[in-house]
Amino acid sequence: MMKTILLTGFEPFAQSDINPSWEVARALDGWRTEQFIVHSVQLPCVFGTAQQAMIHAIEQYRPDVVIALGQAGGRCEITPERIAINIDDARIPDNAGSQPIDIPVAAAGPAAYFSTLPIKAIVQNLSANGIPSAVSQSAGTFVCNHVFYGLMHYLATKQNPARAGFIHVPSLPEQAALHPGEASMALADMLHGLRLAIQTSCSQQQDIAVTGGQIH
Repeated sequence: MMKTILLTGFEPFAQSDINPSWEVARALDGWRTEQFIVHSVQLPCVFGTAQQAMIHAIEQYRPDVVIALGQAGGRCEITPERIAINIDDARIPDNAGSQPIDIPVAAAGPAAYFSTLPIKAIVQNLSANGIPSAVSQSAGTFVCNHVFYGLMHYLATKQNPARAGFIHVPSLPEQAALHPGEASMALADMLHGLRLAIQTSCSQQQDIAVTGGQIH
């Protein structure tokens, strides 16, 4: 049966005029194979509103797999996130000027949720294809983690069986050029990596149990 993939990326933030997470997501919008079709949605970089937009997209597309993307400036790899934590603690204001400090994402929610994507299999597949990748243990405490936690909390409370998680991508070279020494990745490599991540998420029913190397 054809699977539906929901892929989200964020609008630009922090005075940037581009966000690689959205550039990847919009480039893959409509990608179709015999196994799946991808629908991409842009999320605002705003606490609360981003979560609402994610829920609306889930209810609209009823996806089998949800992959939320975000930008992690300074990272040099594509990094599937292992865990979302129940805290908003913003070091900078969001795009609406909000800066929550030590506020739960969901007041009655658990401390954390784990990704249900096959994150180690994704990393193994990307690395085998020459795309730098590693499992990340922290999605931060800004809007990326806010959306990740909100996504998993919504699916859990609705008993929705969709597989879901969050993947961070590095800055683009043109962004890194403004910050000497900052790591980056070409858009073409990000696209290749996310295609592999989507394919792995659809085909790999159980994650692999490995450690060492880039998988840690």
